Amino acid sequence: MEQRTYNQYCATARTLDLVGERWTLLLIRELLTGPKRFGDLQASLRGLGTGLLAARLRHLENEGLARRIKLPPPARTPAYALTEAGAELGPVVLALARWGLRWAMEERRESETFHPGWAVLGLRACFDAEAAAGLHAVYEFRVGDEPFHARVDDGLIETVHGPAQHPDATIAISDDAFLRITGHELTLTEAIESGAASAAGDGEALRRLGTLFRLPTPRCRND
Repeated sequence: MEQRTYNQYCATARTLDLVGERWTLLLIRELLTGPKRFGDLQASLRGLGTGLLAARLRHLENEGLARRIKLPPPARTPAYALTEAGAELGPVVLALARWGLRWAMEERRESETFHPGWAVLGLRACFDAEAAAGLHAVYEFRVGDEPFHARVDDGLIETVHGPAQHPDATIAISDDAFLRITGHELTLTEAIESGAASAAGDGEALRRLGTLFRLPTPRCRND
């Protein structure tokens, strides 16, 4: 597949030459939360055909943004992971997510899919480092049937797919309630009171949870 170019000797243009094609940044979004098998990427990126997915992955490999690896036991299967250069796009993707939460998240369209695993990166985008000062806690989340966890360490956060081994607090919430919280229609406290969510664990960790993640207030682009 011929790579298109802006033909500009400019850092922004050169970067867009590498990651500006459709689906490319979303592939990087997926790989920012850890190595993924080809099938994992297909499941998360519905609408991306097998041939185009393979082409985009080849492009990322050829440009030194991703590489093939073998997952450790017990999986022992081929997968894709970001290189150092690819991982350094993390702040760019998070900045786009924060911008989108403020300026692009109107009501969900009927044709739009939702994957609970996308919240793994969303937690990083909404994390308030100042509010996490002095906190050392592991939070396990389950959105629908998707488990993931966040390790907060004195203003730093690491978010990972899968359950935590020894969580200090556990939060379970339905897909619908999670989307309503994201859309500012519901708070976590209200979701718990209605039975759409539950929370258990260390009282201090749960008390501080409400301050750790701040959703930007939505704005209208035409104002």
